[in-house]
Amino acid sequence: MKVVNLVFQVFFLLVILLFLIYFLTGYDSAFEADQSCHSYLSSYDKISGKYGCDHDTETHQWILYESNDTKEPAKIIKKFRYKFL
Repeated sequence: MKVVNLVFQVFFLLVILLFLIYFLTGYDSAFEADQSCHSYLSSYDKISGKYGCDHDTETHQWILYESNDTKEPAKIIKKFRYKFL
């Protein structure tokens, strides 16, 4: 019984730790993440037009990416996650 109690306590602490990491990291809103993404975007070469920010609603984040002329996928430079709840 003590082993089950210990496993439950460890599991409970891990869940609390994950919630704390989620809520203490990331931006408070999508607007803040958008502003941060566009701020980073301004430091990159805007003349070429190869860089951009895009909103991913499924993962609740803004993504700074670099596209290329070939048919390869865009390269993700930085992700700006915001809190969903």
